[in-house]
Amino acid sequence: HKAWCDEQLKANKLKRNKKTAQAEKLSAEIEGLTSQIADMGDNIAKLIEEQQALTKSMKEATEIRQKEKAENVATIADAKAGGEAVKRALVVLSEFYAGQSSLLQQSQAPEMEAYKGMQGANGGVIGMLEVIQSDFARLQHETEASEKAAATEYDTFMADSATTKEEKHKSEVQLKLDKDQ
Repeated sequence: HKAWCDEQLKANKLKRNKKTAQAEKLSAEIEGLTSQIADMGDNIAKLIEEQQALTKSMKEATEIRQKEKAENVATIADAKAGGEAVKRALVVLSEFYAGQSSLLQQSQAPEMEAYKGMQGANGGVIGMLEVIQSDFARLQHETEASEKAAATEYDTFMADSATTKEEKHKSEVQLKLDKDQ
């Protein structure tokens, strides 16, 4: 009877050791999966935070772009209006100086006949107005070029951000699915 008991004790000990090893293996697997789930949760939270930051950046970029565009449109309009005003002033002054010689009487002093205003001194008023007109034209062209470049940069940023945001959203959804399994 003792042999049978010894045999049963030995079988139980082997069975207990085998079950203990399985339990330890399953506990380690549970710990590993729990750690993976925690990591996935952290990654999901990080992805959500990054998406929120992208949304905020996109909103701020849109606000800045709208202000910048409004300033550029106003600057272009001002430059056009200034250019037109200077153009009209040039026409008036040109007509004035052209008609000035016919208004002078022949009996006036010779120095009065020769007087043409301050047109001889480095271009005078007309020369100064021509420089101002070219400055308005340059300002208009530079602002238009700047506006176009800023619009392109904004469009690129928005497209890249939208793509990145979509990728992060897909990763978030996949991680949530993987975590739930």
